[in-house]
Amino acid sequence: MTRLSFRPCRWLAALALAAALPAAATADVDLPPVDQVFVLSAKASARDRIEVRWQIAAGYYLYRHRTSVKADGFGDATLALPEGAKHHDEFFGDVQTYRKQLIGVVSGRADASANAVKLTVKYQGCADAGVCYPPQTRTLTVALPAADDAAPGLGFAKKSGGLFGLGDPAGAVDAAPLPPEQAFTSEVIALDGNHLLLRLTPAKGYYLYRDKLSVRLQAGNGLSTALPSAAALPAASPYKDEHFGKVAVYFDQVEIKLPVLRTQPQAATGTLHVGLQGCQIDGICYPPMTRMLDVALPAGTVTPAPATAQPQGNTSPIPAPPLPAHAADATASIPATTRAGFGEDRDAATRKTPQFVRETPPTQQTLSLLAALLLALLGGLILNLMPCVLPVLSLKALSLLQGSESPHQPRQHVLAYTAGVLLSMLALGGLVLALRQAGLALGWGFQLQQPLVLAVLALVMLALGLSLSGMWQATIALGSRSSTLVQGSGLRADFFTGVLAVVLATPCTAPFMGPALAYAFAGPLLGGLLVFVMLGLGLALPFLAIGFMPALARLLPKPGAWMDTFKQMLAFPLYATAAWLVWVLTQLRGADATGLWLTAAITLAFALWAWTKARTTAHRGWWLVAALAALTLSWPLHTLHRLPKPQASHTATTANAPMPWSEATLALLRAQHRVVFVDMTADWCITCKVNEKAVFSQPRFQQTLADTHAVYMVGDYTDVDPAMSAYLQRYRAVGVPLYVVYPRNGGEGRVLPTLLTPAIAETALREAAR
Repeated sequence: MTRLSFRPCRWLAALALAAALPAAATADVDLPPVDQVFVLSAKASARDRIEVRWQIAAGYYLYRHRTSVKADGFGDATLALPEGAKHHDEFFGDVQTYRKQLIGVVSGRADASANAVKLTVKYQGCADAGVCYPPQTRTLTVALPAADDAAPGLGFAKKSGGLFGLGDPAGAVDAAPLPPEQAFTSEVIALDGNHLLLRLTPAKGYYLYRDKLSVRLQAGNGLSTALPSAAALPAASPYKDEHFGKVAVYFDQVEIKLPVLRTQPQAATGTLHVGLQGCQIDGICYPPMTRMLDVALPAGTVTPAPATAQPQGNTSPIPAPPLPAHAADATASIPATTRAGFGEDRDAATRKTPQFVRETPPTQQTLSLLAALLLALLGGLILNLMPCVLPVLSLKALSLLQGSESPHQPRQHVLAYTAGVLLSMLALGGLVLALRQAGLALGWGFQLQQPLVLAVLALVMLALGLSLSGMWQATIALGSRSSTLVQGSGLRADFFTGVLAVVLATPCTAPFMGPALAYAFAGPLLGGLLVFVMLGLGLALPFLAIGFMPALARLLPKPGAWMDTFKQMLAFPLYATAAWLVWVLTQLRGADATGLWLTAAITLAFALWAWTKARTTAHRGWWLVAALAALTLSWPLHTLHRLPKPQASHTATTANAPMPWSEATLALLRAQHRVVFVDMTADWCITCKVNEKAVFSQPRFQQTLADTHAVYMVGDYTDVDPAMSAYLQRYRAVGVPLYVVYPRNGGEGRVLPTLLTPAIAETALREAAR
């Protein structure tokens, strides 16, 4: 065997490139399969001349010094490559590259009896977007013309290696791989209200793995489905796979009848998520993929789910979402210490896409209604200690401090405040439960994922702060008989203070709240609403106690002149809350959202000023100015609501930096037997930020990660993300934070408390590493 290489491979440079690939690959670029970008072929125009050709897609290039060939049965062979375009590479320095097309000529001497030559071709290329494919190896079998026939065009290569550089079985084909949607077509038909027909059709020359099929029906009205058992599936053909061994595959169209379990008989629409994986015969293997097929079901018969069924909408585990099309480099965003190297001679088996298995959460005992109500009461009580509601509760405290001539006046104020808390908590709970029944995976704090809600709340906090600072004549809940809210009574103001307390409490998750809310989301509707009422009662309980227990009221400071200063000081927590809400808004919709909110804030300040002038001067013109300014507020808010999500910015991933969460990467890490700490967080989640400061940013946590060789994955749930919503649902989490630690031995993930300490995190990681 003769090695043909234009230039020897510099292994140090290769290692440098492999180490740098994660940084380059973190860009949000969905690369197509490498064999579609660099289409390789070879033919022998004579017995002593073989042309190796690469058709290179636009926006991609090949390295000259990374291109080499080995020839078997072609003595004294040499490889001639044309001069490439000069290019300064970040990793290799001054190099030459090829675009559009590369033709290399292999000259040699074939044995007289030889009728074919085996070529081993190695190459590497990148995208202009800054993402590089790993080194590729392909084996080409080139037929030689007969000794008396040197006509060009004979002997096209038979290609092997596929997408992952794997050796192909005998009988390889030369057909370029089809796009996945053409290689494997799929459709679903509603046979009746209780059955679906799933039809999968591999193209000629392709096959689907039977054991990689999975389904999940996402629909409202309590619909779910599952694949039949393997024995009940249509018969599959036995096939010897190089890496999976003996498997069952479908070469031809297959039709699968899916039963639909129903808890309600009404007609419904939904989406069938179909997980599948397949290969080209003697060609590439595609990464796992998910098809989303719309389906409309007529009315059907209610059929209770079996006792072992999983929760609605997830009765059949579906594999992780599909990897990017460049699945051969799917691990590029994983730190170098956690993945196999990208060396040219790496084990081919590591390039085969692993079989992803969705984690089954540990079973949890169902709470009784009484236990859920008690936990909700305790959770609501502890919410008063959270930083979320302190700005609004300070207003309530000022109301109680001001007191009243009548002993019954404080009780009226706390009852009005309690009514606002209970009714708004009941409304919030009813909305969440109704939307979840409709099939939306919403949880505690979902409204803070809405840009318009954030903008309006920030404006309310700004207006209240300006009032306390004396910038306009506010009439808010200060407890005196002259206090009003929009020309109303002080009791009305207390009521709306309770509403604000509930809205601002949702970014926090207190101890005991998780199990109670889990019961509310999964249990009967009436029990769920009672849980929300009890949560509100716990939130209002301290003020109820002060209002109805004179002994506690006497412990409060006596009213005096100091209260004016205290009132003005209370404006600053409100300003801080407004700033925090705008910061969250910026995370959701970018800097443009901040600019629009500032425009709305200026307009609001002008409207409040004009309204104050109108009240003090009784001039009708100022009322008109205030009304026009208030109407003008709709423009920036409407524009802000329609802003698209900003493009995600990516930075290089280091071994110690958090890794972005994804189902595919998590499954890959678990397949590598890594300890994984998953942190589901959000910018609007105060509890999350407290844990980040107290635990995750501390050297002790970082050292524990290093000691246990664990990977720290962070899922940002600031904005709506269906994949993260499904993950939260799988662990019956009512919202964020959610912390799950996966052990090295592949066992079930362990859910940690929402309020963490360094000791809890360290103990969980060290136990998972055993």
